[in-house]
Amino acid sequence: MPIDPSVAVGADLGETSFAWESSDVLLYHLGIGAGRDPLDPRELRYAYEKDLRVLPTFATVAATIRATEPPKVSFPGVEIDLTKVVHGSQAVIAHRPLPPSGKAVAKSRISNVFDKGKAAVIVQETVVTDSNGEPLWTSSSKIFARGEGGFGGERGPSERVEIPDREPDVTVETPTLPQQALLYRLCGDRNPLHCDPGFARAAGFEQPILHGLCTYGVVAKAVTDAVLDGDPTAVRSWSARFAGIVLPGEILRTRIWDIGGRFVVSTASVERRAPVLADAVLERV
Repeated sequence: MPIDPSVAVGADLGETSFAWESSDVLLYHLGIGAGRDPLDPRELRYAYEKDLRVLPTFATVAATIRATEPPKVSFPGVEIDLTKVVHGSQAVIAHRPLPPSGKAVAKSRISNVFDKGKAAVIVQETVVTDSNGEPLWTSSSKIFARGEGGFGGERGPSERVEIPDREPDVTVETPTLPQQALLYRLCGDRNPLHCDPGFARAAGFEQPILHGLCTYGVVAKAVTDAVLDGDPTAVRSWSARFAGIVLPGEILRTRIWDIGGRFVVSTASVERRAPVLADAVLERV
């Protein structure tokens, strides 16, 4: 059995020591579309080291940005074919502004495995501290393993976020580049689903799709620019559920509701009128 919950749940995935430089942050920001207007001082906060401010979503790539091999879904009690895996949701909490360079230690564990019937959901949590042991960020992710459910486990809690029954306070449209996935994969996610047409077809898609975590970063930046004056250091947390795919080159329409400094977000593809991110919330410092 590819998933053994009795082994997986609570499994300690160990510690990872890593470091990053400002060049890594700049690459990541460019990978999620920063610098589109290189004369805009707000864009230069993302794309120029002089006053570099780090979007907290950098946390999703900080430890693996130099990886050159496709990721593996291989943990204690979990062995899953990469073609069966899709990212379900992601959350990052920044305990303080992320530095443009630094050293850190990440401690990860599998906190739960849920049974959705046709799929299994693997929940992973990671706590990251700096070289002095002070907390930097905490992240959590859920991945769906298609065809691996039905083992009789709990379905897990609902995490639906209620959207206000009114028009959004802000709506923004963000274009993605046709080559967006080819650029973003240089941030350490070499999953061939995002560049290899044959692999994408084997995984059930007509063409390579954009990385979910790229979309996650693109929208986080769009919301930050729209409601926080483009200041990434004002972001406390950002969480979202991946509700659908993005094809590189599509325009993303993001609707934002301001609920007292807590911003509820919904994003869809303009071309396909299809949901992309749902149950998304950005909280300010």
